Amino acid sequence: EAEAKAKAKAEAEAKTETVKITNAELIVKANDFYNNGNYSEAIKLYKLAADQGDSQAQLNLGGMYDNGYGVAQNYSEAFKWYKLAADQGNKKAQSNLGFLYLNGLGVSKNYSAAEKWYKLAAEQGYVEAQHRLGLIYAIGGYGLTKNAYEAFKFSKLAANQGYAEAQTAMGLLY
Repeated sequence: EAEAKAKAKAEAEAKTETVKITNAELIVKANDFYNNGNYSEAIKLYKLAADQGDSQAQLNLGGMYDNGYGVAQNYSEAFKWYKLAADQGNKKAQSNLGFLYLNGLGVSKNYSAAEKWYKLAAEQGYVEAQHRLGLIYAIGGYGLTKNAYEAFKFSKLAANQGYAEAQTAMGLLY
């Protein structure tokens, strides 16, 4: 009888055992919610993975706050999550930080910080950052020195990836 009770207890514990889910699985499920417009559920799952240090989840959560999907738009909160992802080398988060710094969204305008983050993303091959950095160098301003060589270099990198806006910019640089 004791053996039967022990077996029943073990079976009950096995049924109630918490299922472990990976961050990648959380993000897939969160993306499903996001794509179906269920932003509040997507945020919950992104946050679970983001709190565990997943840079993709941090990027996605930053995007939710940046765009006001399922939450009130909050650039400071977007900045927080983008920064966590960017510090781990996430190139899209780095580019997004560049944009926030350039425009003073959720953080004080800081053109040298914008340049730094765009450059980190651009050097990893992120086409949008390459294009924006090329424009910044072509136009100058923003507290940054106009630099035709750098403008050409970054615009060409983006154009070579088929980025139409950069291809147009290349035509204007010639």
